[in-house]
Amino acid sequence: MELRQIQYFIEVAKLEHVTEASYVLHVAQSAVSRQIFKLEAELGVDLFVRDGRKVRLTPIGKMFLGHMEQAIQVIEKAQQEIQEFLDPERGTVRIGFPSSLASHLLPMVISAFRDHYPQVHFQLQHGSYRELIDSVIKGTLNLSLIGPVPKHDKQIQGDTLFLERFVALLPASHPLAEQSSLKLSQLRNDMFVLFPAGFVLRDLVIGACTAQGFEPKISFEGDDIDAIKGLVAAGLGITLLPEIALNDNVPRSTVKVRLEDPQVTRSVGVITPNNRELPPTEKLFYDFLKNYFATIGQFNIG
Repeated sequence: MELRQIQYFIEVAKLEHVTEASYVLHVAQSAVSRQIFKLEAELGVDLFVRDGRKVRLTPIGKMFLGHMEQAIQVIEKAQQEIQEFLDPERGTVRIGFPSSLASHLLPMVISAFRDHYPQVHFQLQHGSYRELIDSVIKGTLNLSLIGPVPKHDKQIQGDTLFLERFVALLPASHPLAEQSSLKLSQLRNDMFVLFPAGFVLRDLVIGACTAQGFEPKISFEGDDIDAIKGLVAAGLGITLLPEIALNDNVPRSTVKVRLEDPQVTRSVGVITPNNRELPPTEKLFYDFLKNYFATIGQFNIG
């Protein structure tokens, strides 16, 4: 079984057409057909049901495809690691991030890193809090920015980069909108706009309110930050959000007000796997992150 045969097989399986696969692979259609026939002969099974040049996978072909896709991923990862070992400053960083860190923090750190290592490429993966943790555990990712930093998962290592304060986002018509700061207890009678159940930012807000002796009354839920901002702008409630999520992006008809009693915070950091080493380029970025935030300090971030 040759690597070329596997690559041809995967492309034909994806497109379900030999000729179209040959165009993508930049080889003759006859060469693709010949390699597929040789692969089937070696395996002793039919991988495709043929209808002219259109094909579809047999049941055993579908099973084989899953294994071969995994094999190609392993080969590509090995090639990447070898290339990065030879020249870490020209490799690729695959990093996950939550929506709350997307608009300001992520672009800021990538831009700063590329000032030093302009040849490094980035592949970005957005995800929810739990999705990002699972991706690092399973190996889909080796690095993810996250907030708050998980503390009790033995399969990952969490490094806190800084603490971030939450602020209140109020409709401009709110009675407290002109205050420079407020106490969380002053919002006990307001209707809140929060993330749905299962989102870590919702849990942080509810926990902070509960600690002040009240359960927030929820008027609406939104599954992304922009939706929540929009609902507040429409006057449908108030919310608490991480300050970074509002940097240079406070919607019209709203105001952000500092929370002073208590200060509601979350840790923001990076998670990595405990059971495998980072590839050289990702290790370069990981070390840069820690040094960068140790240098600039918390108060230059927000």
